[in-house]
Amino acid sequence: MTKIEPLGAVRERVLGSLRQEIIAGRLRPGDRLVERELADRFGVSRVPVREAIRALVAEGFVLFETPRRTVVRPLSPTDVKELFELREALEVYAAGLAAARATPGDLAELRELLASAASATDAGDAEAITDINTRFHDRLLAMADNTLLISVMEPVAGRLQWLTRRNEEWPQLLTEHQDLYDAIASGDPARARAHALNHVQANYRSTVRHLFGEADLPEAPPFPDHAPPRIP
Repeated sequence: MTKIEPLGAVRERVLGSLRQEIIAGRLRPGDRLVERELADRFGVSRVPVREAIRALVAEGFVLFETPRRTVVRPLSPTDVKELFELREALEVYAAGLAAARATPGDLAELRELLASAASATDAGDAEAITDINTRFHDRLLAMADNTLLISVMEPVAGRLQWLTRRNEEWPQLLTEHQDLYDAIASGDPARARAHALNHVQANYRSTVRHLFGEADLPEAPPFPDHAPPRIP
């Protein structure tokens, strides 16, 4: 007897697959999503596809250009800047909390992720690098031990991962994460915040450069309200 997959499970499967295709770049900004074609590809009815597309719209991955045309959302410089401003506000704060609250077990997990990241960087494995980078930042947020902070980050986590995938300066990204780990492991919240701020700003500049080219790269850091971080 064939087991019937619940509609909610089908929706989540389609949603997860489409989200990952967008993050990995297999579906690119401007690509059209057609319910009928996607339903045929996934072997499902159009209902869970329609629901998955609506969820992607809510998450900021997709937009309705017209009532009959749905596309992967193009990223504007303003979109990128606003997402990185949010990263700055929350991740820098989280790094300080993590430095104050990290346990030996937490630090061991970060070291394991860095070792995996080094291997993936040597291999040039973009999808593995993106996955490990996401897990590194998720672990850092968990170490901050603030459930409200995690809940605020959750709605934009996918879009931040999408942006991270656009940054292909992988050796530099690995170095920044290693430096951030050292700062957190030192137990000094101010040092951790300074390294986290440097990381966010460097990642912003790299992402803008890869998405829009040198001409759109601002001369100054994108967050002028902050003094330049002092990194020991």
